[in-house]
Amino acid sequence: MNKQEPYILVVDDEPDIRQLVSEILEDEGYQVVMAENAQVARELKKKRKPNLILLDIWMPDTDGITLLKEWAQEEKTLCPVIMMSGHGSVETAVEATRLGAYDFLEKPLSLAKLLLIVERALETSHLQQENAGLKQQLMFDIEPVGKSAVVERTKDQLKRLAQHEARVLFVGEAGVGKELYARYLHNHSNRREGAFVDVAVGSIAPENSAVEFFGKEEKGKVYQGLLEQAHGGTLFLGEIAGMDKETQSRLLSALESSSFLRVGGSEAVRVDVSVIASTRIALEEEVSAGRFRQDLYYLLNVVTLDIKPLREHSEDVPNLLNFYIDYFIKMEKLSFRKFSMPAQNFLRNYSWYGNIRELKNLVQRLMILGAGDDIELEEVKNALGSIAENPALLESVPEFFNLPLKEAREHFEKSYLEYHFEKNAGSVAKLAVAIGMERTHLYRKLHALNIKL
Repeated sequence: MNKQEPYILVVDDEPDIRQLVSEILEDEGYQVVMAENAQVARELKKKRKPNLILLDIWMPDTDGITLLKEWAQEEKTLCPVIMMSGHGSVETAVEATRLGAYDFLEKPLSLAKLLLIVERALETSHLQQENAGLKQQLMFDIEPVGKSAVVERTKDQLKRLAQHEARVLFVGEAGVGKELYARYLHNHSNRREGAFVDVAVGSIAPENSAVEFFGKEEKGKVYQGLLEQAHGGTLFLGEIAGMDKETQSRLLSALESSSFLRVGGSEAVRVDVSVIASTRIALEEEVSAGRFRQDLYYLLNVVTLDIKPLREHSEDVPNLLNFYIDYFIKMEKLSFRKFSMPAQNFLRNYSWYGNIRELKNLVQRLMILGAGDDIELEEVKNALGSIAENPALLESVPEFFNLPLKEAREHFEKSYLEYHFEKNAGSVAKLAVAIGMERTHLYRKLHALNIKL
């Protein structure tokens, strides 16, 4: 390697650390300059722009986070910065990453890891600068956020599953990010070049399901349904329990034969598609109740993957907060704000009944309605309302409050009718009078909501 390049600035107040790191890097052919504090580092950086900086966090004059922030404000294309600390924490690592640090090393340093990270940072820095916008956009779409054991384990499982064609059923509460994990699975599979077609099953009216899923032929014109649109790729069926029985039967036939007939068509259409699904409702209970086909359940449920609620990996909350700040700055051009440390600590201990969806909505609300760079604890509590002051109120909030309006309305109607049905001793005639609904319409409603008479 050329002795004149790369040029690395090592900033650390401990002489032994500076000397050791410098000697190791010089042995590898890098040119190294050392600074014992922030002021010397500023002077050396002005004198010659480094290709990479190794920066200690705790220093006697100015801490490394403050220095990194200062440099990031001065330069739009700051060289890679690797932070070092003997007193690392999740908060400081998150803050350093948000400010643009390439990586974070804990002391005592692993020299092998140090050399590997330095090499990678130097090799990829030019590409990162050219494609930062594109890469960040892709991350919004495909990468589950978090470094907890829960998230890392799930991602590792998905990478392994992606090497096979096994169908996966994602199970988890509303708002946990099942669709995002499904997209992650697709993007690590051999179908990554194909389409990822995301379907909210509950949003499709039963009378339109056949056309939506299988397409139609009419007067010589062909409308491609969702299965054809996903040919060569992945069809993701979100909240599969909401699918009507007729569509369940047709989908089962299509998956078993890899072919189907369009509505109004006479020739079989062959498709090569991977189908994965998600549910927040226990499908075993739906099968037992006769609302979901057992054979379709077994066909879709080759592997079940449980996506944990946010409260079970709350250490990811700071990462998620900063991720969505960056997201709304980029996607909605909102002004930059950041959560204070007390606010972050409070939110790490918050129950997150609505999971990641609730967190995302909170960040958006605070960025739109708030003012100033800092989001303080009191502002967060005000935004969360009475639940923040009394978390026990979460227990009284019905689960369907966190569902889309159409599904929430169905859940409310079913609970409402079942309550009054029981109150009126199972008499449809009395129920019709009690709720003020014509009996014929009531029978249809009871049947549509699968309320047993």
